[in-house]
Amino acid sequence: MAKYMLIMRGTDETMEAMSKVSFDEMLETMGRFNDELIRAGVLVAAEGLDDPAQGVVVDFSGETPVVTDGPYGETKELFGGYYILDVATKEEAVEWAKRIPRMPGSKCEVRRVPSIEEFPQDNEWIINERAWRERTGQL
Repeated sequence: MAKYMLIMRGTDETMEAMSKVSFDEMLETMGRFNDELIRAGVLVAAEGLDDPAQGVVVDFSGETPVVTDGPYGETKELFGGYYILDVATKEEAVEWAKRIPRMPGSKCEVRRVPSIEEFPQDNEWIINERAWRERTGQL
């Protein structure tokens, strides 16, 4: 099994379409999909994000980080939320991604999440992280 992150991305068109759907309807639609993931035993985590206007961007392109309030002007696709699934293959992750309830203009990026076992196990930072994960029940 491997973990994959399904990254939900939307555009202005997506945000416009979402504004026309009642919150209860959105919860029902997403809830049904989340329930499918849970029943299949593949859901590890899932979260949506707040309105981009409530966020900030920390830009590291200069010597000093610059903080800019959202919304972000030229951004064509905004990260709106994610799922983390534990599935056998990338193809299985893609099949789940194709079933996500969607809005016009939305996209879903599928990326594998490397496990801690893939990093050098004698590295002090990996040793510290493994200990933290064990203390917090994440291993």
